[in-house]
Amino acid sequence: MTSHNLEETARRLVAPGKGLLAADESFGTIEKRFQSINVPSTEDNRRAYRELLFSTPGLGAFISGVILFDETIRQSTAGGVPFVELLRRQGIIPGIKVDKGAKTMANFPGEKITEGLDGLRDRFKEYFDLGARFSKWRAVITIGAGIPTRACLEANAHALARYAALSQETGLVPVVEPEVLMDGTHTLEQCAEVTERTQRIVFEALHEQRVAFEKMILKPNMVLPAKDCPQQADPHQVAAATIRCLRRTVPAAVPGIAFLSGGQDDITATRNLEAINELGPHPWRITFSYSRALENAPLKTWGGNPANVAAAQTALHHRAQFNSAAQLAQYSAELETTPA
Repeated sequence: MTSHNLEETARRLVAPGKGLLAADESFGTIEKRFQSINVPSTEDNRRAYRELLFSTPGLGAFISGVILFDETIRQSTAGGVPFVELLRRQGIIPGIKVDKGAKTMANFPGEKITEGLDGLRDRFKEYFDLGARFSKWRAVITIGAGIPTRACLEANAHALARYAALSQETGLVPVVEPEVLMDGTHTLEQCAEVTERTQRIVFEALHEQRVAFEKMILKPNMVLPAKDCPQQADPHQVAAATIRCLRRTVPAAVPGIAFLSGGQDDITATRNLEAINELGPHPWRITFSYSRALENAPLKTWGGNPANVAAAQTALHHRAQFNSAAQLAQYSAELETTPA
């Protein structure tokens, strides 16, 4: 794939009014989601659920790309259409999660390092042949007493940068995800400080590994107080803190920023995205790469019952449409209560 194509793919992923669906839940994560609706996490149930998502009529109007899991990129619909082809028919770009998960970092209590670099070049070639055109790698940063340490930030940044370089070499746009977790009691200000430090170190590492900023997407957390912080923040406070951080750390050459929802509920994630885009124009296109904040409603509506597929698809369509509106700074709370 030519370098021009990589830039074109990156721009398509953050096209006006479009964002990403992160349907790349690991086996452990999808099992927890299915437990919440009392559905066993079997291969067939996972396949049926992903088929429901990917075959949602009109999804391509709001979703530019879908991040797949290793199992999912190899699966097909009940009718035998490969999921990659199903997405392409909607004008949606297939992507792939390539990291092997965050593991305990030796000698650093409470901190994690993401694994998966070994053999990654060969895995990238296979994923490209399977139809993926972008990839994702997630690093996990925890705020706590004395953490994150610089060693943890540098180790994760180095892994993200090496992953991104290999991804671009293969012809896949890297979606670089350094996630500062919402777990704990930290304040908005503490999250802002750690997020800024994290992103600065990540972009230094990307530069050192000669990653082309024009051919990547950043998938960061919004700057938010922790879930258990007594002082929560409204969308305007979140937006101001988030944009201040991004302007200090993210090169203008990066075509787009696709936020993770990170445990925010559906409506909060949409309202915060709207507030961030209301502060525009920005040097980069700002959009969403949501998992739970897009999938919660369809998952609960489906409940494992084939009779509920159409209603679940309507629920996904609504959430995708609302986040598309937020990407364009055209969302309002009234949309949530207006009949379709």
